[in-house]
Amino acid sequence: MFKIVRKEVLNPSVSLIEVEAPYIAKKAEPGQFIILRVDEKGERIPFTIADFDREKGTVTVIFQKVGASTEYLDTLGEGDFILDFVGPLGVASHFENVKSVAVIGGGLGTAIAYPQAKKLKSLGAEVDMINGFRNKDLIIIEDLCKAACTNLYTMTDDGSNGNQGFVTAKLEELIEGGKKYDMVIAIGPLVMMKAVCELTKKYDIKTIVSMNPVMIDGTGMCGGCRVTVGGETKFACVDGPDFDGHQVDFDQAILRSKMFKSQEESARKNHRCRMEGMNNA
Repeated sequence: MFKIVRKEVLNPSVSLIEVEAPYIAKKAEPGQFIILRVDEKGERIPFTIADFDREKGTVTVIFQKVGASTEYLDTLGEGDFILDFVGPLGVASHFENVKSVAVIGGGLGTAIAYPQAKKLKSLGAEVDMINGFRNKDLIIIEDLCKAACTNLYTMTDDGSNGNQGFVTAKLEELIEGGKKYDMVIAIGPLVMMKAVCELTKKYDIKTIVSMNPVMIDGTGMCGGCRVTVGGETKFACVDGPDFDGHQVDFDQAILRSKMFKSQEESARKNHRCRMEGMNNA
């Protein structure tokens, strides 16, 4: 059992939980993920590690309520326990010889981009972080991101925070303004990562993306997380999640991401919180 020691609601659909998991915290690195089960009847849910504290022995994940399982997870609070919390899984991000980098987060992807920026800054790199959200009410962990980078640019689709535009527009503005990046890291919706990669390819800038497709076992056996990279089948849970964005078949990944939409919607619609049943007993 793994205890939730802190919970924070970041916006109406996104929450943060900090979990006691000392063995995972000891080994965790940016880019890796965990898989949890809330209880014995729960499904396995993968979450990229948003932060970790080796001294406290805690691991932080940030999640969005998108289905029955995450809705149920969000009913838990500080002091409650999660049955299974397994990790760290996946290959840690590598940042050798990176001196100047743009780290881009889209929506919830900001929570995954944050530890990348934090690590790069700690290694002495100049880090420009560009985060994108639909509107100002959806902005998350802005203060953490500001501390984790050299320059922070928070964009909104509707301009409600005073900075209207897509992350790609800001990135191109910086490049055209003279920024020389060794690498761009893009994490967020598939369509956003695809757009970033199409842009950076024009400038011949190495671009890393984090692929988070359906994952079940986290060991490469189920095949649910397969992606095509450079014409070859890769498994995001053991070969990634980080991949060369210029080699990823985004069109295929986008198509596969829609495969279970109807089942997810049905599960969420028919979900009834088990806590309600306990209260009525």
